[in-house]
Amino acid sequence: MVITDKIIKGKNLRYILRCPIKEDAEELSKLRVKIDGETENLDRESGEGLLTKEDFERIIYEDSISKTNIFLIAEAEEKIVGFTRCEGSKLSKFRHKAEFGICILKEYWGYGIGKALIESVLICVKNTEIKKISLTVVETNKKAIEIYKRYGFVQEGLLINDRIHKDGNWYNTVIMGKFSE
Repeated sequence: MVITDKIIKGKNLRYILRCPIKEDAEELSKLRVKIDGETENLDRESGEGLLTKEDFERIIYEDSISKTNIFLIAEAEEKIVGFTRCEGSKLSKFRHKAEFGICILKEYWGYGIGKALIESVLICVKNTEIKKISLTVVETNKKAIEIYKRYGFVQEGLLINDRIHKDGNWYNTVIMGKFSE
């Protein structure tokens, strides 16, 4: 799915929300590795589950022609600083569902980029057959959980001792979902 670029001015930062293009693939590959290394909030360690430039080129193309996939990037100061991807299920029994996630460079936290990405995805979903969006978030990421709740996501489950972080401790994963209006 492709959307029109959106310029956002807020919290001392001007940024653009747009769909990625093929030329963004290499930057996205490097950005994902960097973001993964900045926080324990994501599922991967830096370099795990690596997506190459070619992988991103394929994803960008597939999402651009999909009726249920949404891939958006946030671009500020002439670089990509974050992205979101909402991927619809290809299985007929789950064709009404999509999985959702957000990644933002740590230095750009607090500028409202995450909220803008969530709002854009929710607007896009209204025009599709997607009726439910699901996500997972580590239980200690209270700020993200509160933001998701403000947008109508509810906790649907808890995976106990689901992950082990670098500190050697076990952490729970919260499963959240939202039915579209």
